[in-house]
Amino acid sequence: MSTNVVEGGCCCGAIRYRISGTPTNSMVCHCQSCRRVAAAPVVAWVTFPTQHFQFLHGQPSEFHSSEPVRRTFCAACGTPLTYEHRDHASSVDVTTCSLDDPNAFPPTHHSWLTHDLAWVRFGDGLPTFGEWRPSSNPAQT
Repeated sequence: MSTNVVEGGCCCGAIRYRISGTPTNSMVCHCQSCRRVAAAPVVAWVTFPTQHFQFLHGQPSEFHSSEPVRRTFCAACGTPLTYEHRDHASSVDVTTCSLDDPNAFPPTHHSWLTHDLAWVRFGDGLPTFGEWRPSSNPAQT
């Protein structure tokens, strides 16, 4: 995974963010919570230390999808932006496809396949995990 400065934002352009540094994780999540929030069968995430992430303009809306989890999104267009777990405040997960260049951080694995939809099939050959990858932060999606 590369060390760069990258930017991204929501679909309508109301919210922009910048990230610097090296990601600590990049994955595709199959959990029910991510699916419901994005109304999609899976969501790709890239994780960075919180201090390397900043909103440039616009103020995202937020909600708690569960007690320890805060998610942000654009109130104008609905784009999901971030996932933060209270117990792991030093990292932030960013929706990979909200990046200007989602190809910059390809996923390394699939997590939460115990929640997977029966009709989802991937042929990318990436490792899969029933819940989270054992070496990754369990608070991450």
